[in-house]
Amino acid sequence: MSKAITDIFYTAFKTALPLTSSPLVQCITNEITVESMANALLYIDAKPVMADDQREFPEFFAQSDALLLNLGHISEVRQQNLLAAGKFAHATNQPTVIDLVGVSATQLRYDLGHQLLANHPNVAKGNISEMRRFADLKSTGRGVDGSQLDQSATALGELAASLQQLTQAFPTTFLATGKIDLVVSAKGTWYLKNGVPQLDRFTGTGDIVGALIAALLGTGLDNDAAVVVAVSYLNCCGEVAAAQNRTGGLAAFREGTLNQLSLLAATADWLQMVKGEAL
Repeated sequence: MSKAITDIFYTAFKTALPLTSSPLVQCITNEITVESMANALLYIDAKPVMADDQREFPEFFAQSDALLLNLGHISEVRQQNLLAAGKFAHATNQPTVIDLVGVSATQLRYDLGHQLLANHPNVAKGNISEMRRFADLKSTGRGVDGSQLDQSATALGELAASLQQLTQAFPTTFLATGKIDLVVSAKGTWYLKNGVPQLDRFTGTGDIVGALIAALLGTGLDNDAAVVVAVSYLNCCGEVAAAQNRTGGLAAFREGTLNQLSLLAATADWLQMVKGEAL
């Protein structure tokens, strides 16, 4: 019988949220979701700073607790800043999350993602189609969106095996998000099964997950626990928001999900909602 995810990561689920400190998370990200990410961090009592000019890196890295590198809106300057930040984080042992937005869409992003992986980030994440391409598997994703064709049980198993191969070379936890979220590290493989379809219908949910993971890493949580708790928490927030959304409108659902980021952690029974298991 599979072991429940809350049993495997019991201590992390019980102690990670609400935060008992306010980690400062440096985000080098895209203009499209920067406001949502900054607010999401504030809603869980973390602190965001969106500083991407490498001339400031020495001073900001001396203050920050974690780094998020998001490939969502690439330019030549941002590419160089992402690479410089990744190297700086590696040299200073800064906990780092790389969000591989669009690596299934262009060779430039695929190459950049692997350059960033060479710095041994704590976590590398993307949707299932992005992570299939990153792991050199066939991907049917388009643009920055995942494809349902990549989310069958067979496809998930194939992806899990390929990501396990990557963990032999990199001390990184890999997250592939979809209808079922897949978490893979050298320590194990886990399926997370919370969430609602509406979470795929407003922009920035994946970026917010990356920010939440970075914040939890900034508190000292280990890679696997930070990923599992952050993903489960946002998905449970979405479930509560969907249940409370009387209008059925996506704008109201979005607002409800973001509201729950600041509310759900104070609810002692939210852990009863969490669904997931070891593979």
